[in-house]
Amino acid sequence: MAVKRTTGRQRSATGDGQDCEAPLLPLADIDELYRRLAAINPAPRSELAFIDPYTLLIAVVLSAQATDVSVNKATEQLFKEADTPARMLALGEEGLRQRIKTIGLFNTKAKNVIALSRILVERFAGQVPRVREQLEALPGVGRKSANVVLNVAFAEPTIAVDTHVFRVANRTGLARGTTPLAVEQGLMARTPQQWLQHAHHWLILHGRYVCQARRPLCGGCVLRDLCLYTAKTDGAELVSPIPPPAAGRPTV
Repeated sequence: MAVKRTTGRQRSATGDGQDCEAPLLPLADIDELYRRLAAINPAPRSELAFIDPYTLLIAVVLSAQATDVSVNKATEQLFKEADTPARMLALGEEGLRQRIKTIGLFNTKAKNVIALSRILVERFAGQVPRVREQLEALPGVGRKSANVVLNVAFAEPTIAVDTHVFRVANRTGLARGTTPLAVEQGLMARTPQQWLQHAHHWLILHGRYVCQARRPLCGGCVLRDLCLYTAKTDGAELVSPIPPPAAGRPTV
């Protein structure tokens, strides 16, 4: 069934081959987009390995400008030694630095992790707050990180916009914007309620494994006929947005 795809227009300058005034995906197509992603991966999950809200928070802080793989390698041993704010403080900044030195910006991250752990002990009885403003007030925690913690640890219907989500949203026409906040607001406004809980994971995995930055695998994408990206690539083999099995600890 043919669907008209120019029901909305929004000014955009994403630097990804899209017009300054590109159409937005119709709401009916948005529902179908999420339905297809859900059919492939009904229960998506984070690729960061963690145990509880605190270890998730630490993993997210460490993941800034680093890969999940590199973070998981470092935290595998770290979380055996320091899986609570009190134990992290006992480890100390230098001890933490030595355990995360394979991760980019490890000096700054070590300072932030120790500082936020101290705040959690002194102000929150060692617990991770589930209020956005309190999370964003922690050292090393911005809006994106707070959204990840709220969504993954506390099942809040939030969408964290990283580079993958930003790219997928702008390319497909799900939402358009020149900043992560603008894209987040667009996604929150246009994503049907039934898909909000897992939308972040579906979009990030799709961006990581299918809608890649330099060479998107459009030919094998299950969203190809819905997507409004104007520079689609060719190829016929179906590509799954489900990550390959990871070695080591399972993620949850």
